[in-house]
Amino acid sequence: MPPIRPLKPYPAVANPGRPAGEPGHRDWELAIHGDLTDKESDLVARMLEVPRRSRGTIFFDSCGGSAYVGLALASLIRLRGLKADAVVAGECSSAAIMPFAACQRRFVTKHSTLLFHPIRWQSEENVRLEEASEWARHFQQLEGELDELLAKMFGCSLQLLTQWTRPGRFVSGQELADAGLAHVIDLFAGDVWQQIASVPDRLS
Repeated sequence: MPPIRPLKPYPAVANPGRPAGEPGHRDWELAIHGDLTDKESDLVARMLEVPRRSRGTIFFDSCGGSAYVGLALASLIRLRGLKADAVVAGECSSAAIMPFAACQRRFVTKHSTLLFHPIRWQSEENVRLEEASEWARHFQQLEGELDELLAKMFGCSLQLLTQWTRPGRFVSGQELADAGLAHVIDLFAGDVWQQIASVPDRLS
């Protein structure tokens, strides 16, 4: 009787992969939109739901909000090692610029708008003089520290940011790209995902 040979398994089906520029099925997407202060809990929770060191896309359409929320979101992106692509779908202003700058790759359209301005603060109507003085001192210090952090994440000079933030300036997507801080997506030039995929990974 001939020896019994174990059956070999069929070869695994080759993974056809995905077309160049298509996001993988495991890539995540989330949106930072509206007022950051009102949506803080939801935004932080969503940022913690995605796996550490994973890749995904964050769409921006936000007028800003609390500087602390913007700082927290930017910190979470970096602390969790997220390989995030930022795409400004409409507006990305004020505190929303912090998490935008923290992303690995940044994309805008020619119609995107970003408002850079100094930190604004408000206090209760019956605030004491000593409290008001302390708030003013704190925000002056915080403003300088956040400007330095923003320049470091963008990989640009502090002088450039100062020109935009004081007294404040609307910057178009094209202007941001011309300054080397983002890449322009042409909504009418073929596959958008292929345009994004053609940009090399970079983290300032």
